[in-house]
Amino acid sequence: MNNKLDVFISSQSFQEEDLRDRTVVVLDVLRASSTIVTALHNGAKGVIPVGDMGDASKISQNLDSPHYLLSGEKDGVKIEGYDLGNSPLDYTTEKVESKTIIFNTTNGTKAIKRSGLATEVVIGSFLNLNTIVEYLQSIENDITLVCAGWRGRLALEDLLCAGNIIAELVNGTLPEYVQDGAKVAFGLYEKIGDDIEDAIRNSNYAIRLKDIVSEDDLRYCCKRNELKVLPVMKEGIISDFHGEKE
Repeated sequence: MNNKLDVFISSQSFQEEDLRDRTVVVLDVLRASSTIVTALHNGAKGVIPVGDMGDASKISQNLDSPHYLLSGEKDGVKIEGYDLGNSPLDYTTEKVESKTIIFNTTNGTKAIKRSGLATEVVIGSFLNLNTIVEYLQSIENDITLVCAGWRGRLALEDLLCAGNIIAELVNGTLPEYVQDGAKVAFGLYEKIGDDIEDAIRNSNYAIRLKDIVSEDDLRYCCKRNELKVLPVMKEGIISDFHGEKE
């Protein structure tokens, strides 16, 4: 592929202008990206990412309707008064089908909002990795993978997912022209990508949230290529572009 590849390790490691004219893939494996992908797979009409609780409240007040769900977390814990938290396993067809989800999380939705100057913003995870790779192989834009990280710091699971995507895009051989961030992500995946679940289970973030994030959540978020969903943000709403094409 001839597209330029870059990786940013957290939502605070770039200037918004850095993403202009690029296709951006936002990665927040634990758990916002995995939740968005799952919700769309299970029939959610769309997801509206917001930067904080204040924005979420304003939008929900203007959209007082049974067709909307107010969802998200702060520091891993479901926000009081919200319909759903940030466990992808809670976003079942029964709960989310035909609903639009107003979604607020500590790291993931902030990374999405900061990516607004990109030509397009796509949401990636291990769950829809092949679908992301296939889409990126079909475009001409330069590509930036934005890891949500944790409060501005690196999150191993996001960087590992970025490395996995890059490895698939370049068929295992990294071109010389890629940026250092892409080299680091690719190298990490080469080193520990054989057992993603074990690597993530021992990551700082997973250990930090061990009393909040269930084993079932962690195991689910580490599954590769489970869902054929291509979440793309248009006019502030994330919907399944893959489903639209079909």
